[in-house]
Parts: sequence; C-alpha cells; structure tokens
Amino acid sequence: MTDRLVIVGAGQAAFALAAKLRALKDVRPITLVGAEEVHPYQRPPLSKKYLLGEMAFDRLTFRPDAWYAENDVDVRLSTFVEEIDRNAQRIRMQDGSTLDYATLALTTGATPRQLPPSVGGDLDGVYVMRAKRDADELAGEMRAGRRLLVIGGGYIGLEAAAVARHLGVEVTLIEMADRILSRVASGETAEIIRKIHLEHGVSIREKTGLVRLIGKDGRVSGAELSDGTTIELDFVLVGIGVTPNDRLAQESSLDVGNGVIVDAFGRTSDPHIVAAGDCTLLPWKGRHVRLESVQNAVDQAEAIAGILAGGSVPYEPKPWFWSDQYDVKLQIAGFNLGYDERLVRPGAREGSVSVWYFREGRFLAVDAINDAKAYVTGKKLLDLGREPDRRLLADPSADLKQLLA
Repeated sequence: MTDRLVIVGAGQAAFALAAKLRALKDVRPITLVGAEEVHPYQRPPLSKKYLLGEMAFDRLTFRPDAWYAENDVDVRLSTFVEEIDRNAQRIRMQDGSTLDYATLALTTGATPRQLPPSVGGDLDGVYVMRAKRDADELAGEMRAGRRLLVIGGGYIGLEAAAVARHLGVEVTLIEMADRILSRVASGETAEIIRKIHLEHGVSIREKTGLVRLIGKDGRVSGAELSDGTTIELDFVLVGIGVTPNDRLAQESSLDVGNGVIVDAFGRTSDPHIVAAGDCTLLPWKGRHVRLESVQNAVDQAEAIAGILAGGSVPYEPKPWFWSDQYDVKLQIAGFNLGYDERLVRPGAREGSVSVWYFREGRFLAVDAINDAKAYVTGKKLLDLGREPDRRLLADPSADLKQLLA
C-alpha cells in the first residue's frame, strides 16, 4: 500500500498543504492534480492588478515550476479526477489512468455561478471571474468607451467594476437585492462603497434583475432588465456567487452540505480523506460555515498539514478578508454572521470609517474602510478573545489602542 498523499485541486489550499508538509520535513510522496494548465497561483490579483496589466502572471505563481520537482511534489496539470474509489483508496482520472493514495485531500475550490442559456448565458461576451483564462479573456474586452454590464453587487462584481472604470469602460451594475453587498456587509458599509462607485461613474441599479440578454450573431449586444429598461452593451461579467466543488465528495458518498463537511482537523466522513479551502463546510462557533477566502484556504490547509505530520492541534478559524476598489481598501476582521447590532466609528483620516458588528452583545467583526488602525485593533481583539470597551469604541476622539490596554 502506498503512503502517497494525493491532492485534488491546484489552488491556494493545495499549494499551502504541500508546501507546509515539506516545511515540516514530511517526506511522503505528494501528487497534486489540477484542471488548469498552469502551476498553482494567486487568484485575488486576477481581478485587480493582473486585469489592469500591472502584474505579470509569473508574479502570481507561488513558486517557480522547478520547486515542485525539487520538493518531490508530482504535479499533473490539465486533468480532472472523475471518480474516487474509497474502498480501494484510488482515484480515476478523465483519461482512465488511476492513482492510489494513503491520504486524499480535496482542495477543489468553488465554481462561479453562470447564467443559464435560457436568458442568454451562452452568448459570446459573457464572462465569469475565477481563473487565469477568465481574466485573460476579460482583459481583451476592457477598452475605453466600451459598455460593460456587471450582474451582481458582491465583491467580485464591484472589484471588476472598479477596474473597468479605471480603464475607461462604461459600467452598469445591477443587483437584485435591496442593496449591494447585502449578504456580506451592513447597510452602512454598503452605502459607503456605493457612493464611491457612483463618484467614479458607475451606474448602480439596485432592486434590479436581469430578464434576458439580447444577442446579435451569437454575441451579446444588450440586456432587458426587470425595471423595464433595455440597455445596449458590449460585454457582461456575471458575479452572482459561487458553488462549492463537492461533486466528487457527493458521488463517493461523503457527508456534504453546502460543501464537503469536515471537522476541526479537516477530516471528512472518510478517515482517509481530508478537505480544505472554499469547497469545505467547517465548524465555527458551534455551527458549520463556508469561509470563502484566501486566508481560510491557507490556514486550514496548513493546520491539516500539521495534523498529517503528526500534530494534534485543531483548526480554529480566525477569519479576515479584504477588497481593493479604486483607492479604497476595505479590510474585514472576523465574520459578521448573525449580527444584531453595529456601531459606526469615524476614522482619524478623512474618508476613513469602521463598522463594528455584535451579536447578543458579543463582538463579531469589523469592517475597516481606509482605516488600518481599526482593522488591526479589531483583529487583535478577536484573536485574543476579548470584548472592546463599548464606551471607548463609541467615542471617536478615543485612541483605539486603549481597547487593547
């Protein structure tokens, strides 16, 4: 029986798992199987500096290609895993080849939701943003004076809108909910971000959905919207969320919910299979959640590496996120799920502000907009498990450092 670790997926979690094992001097054979044709790379810059042409792709890769051979990491690119045979501890690839494993790691990530063909989702000029190929195709569309429709007012859509405006593209953004960022941020944070986009010339239509895309000669040329209007456009970016890539887990009868269910040690319902990253549903404060972020993918994968290498420390998520739009940096510490109270605090610099979230009086998270001090303070409080002094927090003249005293 092999002692090989097979990692399915070649993103942030996959690389973090392999690299951490080697850093821990673990010498087991590792095979990494990825669907893309390139070695693992950073995804967040794809929709920002890479799309703007400010960062070459070789700066996005985690390590030079030679690193993998030097560290005995066998990489198999441009291939899919079709099936897991749990009884035989073997995977089968799309070309029919098989690979035995002692431990299997699912780091399959998530896939952007796409528009169905019934509303024009199969027309040329309709894009999602997830992989290098998506960014390369979208970059070819981003030219001054062209017209872009962004569908969805989440972070992906808003970041793409910011890049498009920087390049002189006319942007209309539609959001079916009452406001942008409705699932992930407070109304106060959303209103600040909304105002910034309006100042940069983005046309934002909230409470507005897509009826259908209009095509001409197989390419998108317009859109009929639920507010009764029809607009002309040149291309479309769909940013309506992602779904976890848990097909393999489902088909091999692992426990799944909205993702592959794992425990605090990254273990699935099969003792020989672990999972990490965006595809997982992991324990957090008494419930199972999905944390779609680079930080979670890295931290969870590294925690699993420590366990595989003989450790016994469970993974305790300490979420943080960020989003860059124009000259605005939004930094988020914590996870505001279920908040019932929030406190808005002006920052020391003009244009800086933070929103602090609470549930039943307990501190959950902070959104810091151009306010690094609020972000760092909030993150430290969460890491230490401490509650902020609400009196000091509510006083804009008080120094946030006092919260850590």
